[in-house]
Amino acid sequence: MNFTAIDFETANFNRSSACSLGLVQVRDGVVAGEYEWLIDPQQPFNRMNIAIHGITPSMVDKQPIFGELWTTIEPLVSGEIIIAHNAVFDISVLRCCLDAAEKSYPEIQYLCTYRIGKKLLQELSSHKLNIISNHFGIRLNHHNALDDARACAQIMLKLMEQQKECDPLLFAKSMGFQAGSLYSDKYTPFRKNKKNTTNLLHSSAP
Repeated sequence: MNFTAIDFETANFNRSSACSLGLVQVRDGVVAGEYEWLIDPQQPFNRMNIAIHGITPSMVDKQPIFGELWTTIEPLVSGEIIIAHNAVFDISVLRCCLDAAEKSYPEIQYLCTYRIGKKLLQELSSHKLNIISNHFGIRLNHHNALDDARACAQIMLKLMEQQKECDPLLFAKSMGFQAGSLYSDKYTPFRKNKKNTTNLLHSSAP
């Protein structure tokens, strides 16, 4: 059970405005590393976003911008299976931040615990991170990037244990999903498997 869970918080509605990133590495089913960064988005903060995550402009003042931080982040994600809750958001933030910094995409595959959880936990009325965390008894300080990444990692472990699976990619495949990927400035989305469907490469546009 090896994978890396991530969670981004943004300063505004622009996906390139990452102001915080939490990252949790899992090796052999155990948390092996945790990282958290504040990021200067070099963009104005929206009051609604501040109300959600509590990060203010003064907190990111003199923090590195994403392009500067990427040399630290890249070795932690390159070649990894990335897990995110509502991956369509977090992976698009990663892509947009890389595009803005004029950096190449890392070669990764990614899975979404929101969509997998929605399929496996149909008895729940909602499949938001806090709802699934509560279902599994996972403590959560919601919208703290590191805590959200921790919860995402624990949810993935719980779901895999529930299905008696050890490999994240085989687990997703058994649920009828195909991993998304980033590579060479291209990406494919995390999606349901469709027989006899050719994979289409998408541009880096959001």
